[in-house]
Amino acid sequence: MEIVSNIALISINETLFAQLISFLIFLFIINRIMFRPLNATMKERDEFIEGLSQSITTTEAEVENMLADLKEREAAVKKEAYDLSAELAQEGSEKAGGIHSETMAAIAELRQKSEKQVQGQLEEAKKHLEAESEALALRIMEKVLNRRLSS
Repeated sequence: MEIVSNIALISINETLFAQLISFLIFLFIINRIMFRPLNATMKERDEFIEGLSQSITTTEAEVENMLADLKEREAAVKKEAYDLSAELAQEGSEKAGGIHSETMAAIAELRQKSEKQVQGQLEEAKKHLEAESEALALRIMEKVLNRRLSS
């Protein structure tokens, strides 16, 4: 066997062309098997992330719209509640005024009835007192005069 002593790192001979062809075949195969699927996966991932980003943006916009709508509804409900409260207060005030006037009328009527009753009782008491005072006066006069008086 022959020992070839070669000082050069690369020698140009038939093995160089074989290595070059096998390297190109290797690049072709690795490109088909690894780089294309990897690039496709990276592209899909980028598209997915972009889609998520757009979805997040649209969802945030929808949330802001819903919050604005909710605030508008809340303001409308508060205004409606305030108006209803004012209306109920007005109705209550009117009812209270009506009840007060009815009560005052009933009190005046009861007062008149009571005054008439008291007046009637006073008249009756006066008549009764007058009759008793006449009888008492007659008895006192009889006792003072010591004789019987006829009326």
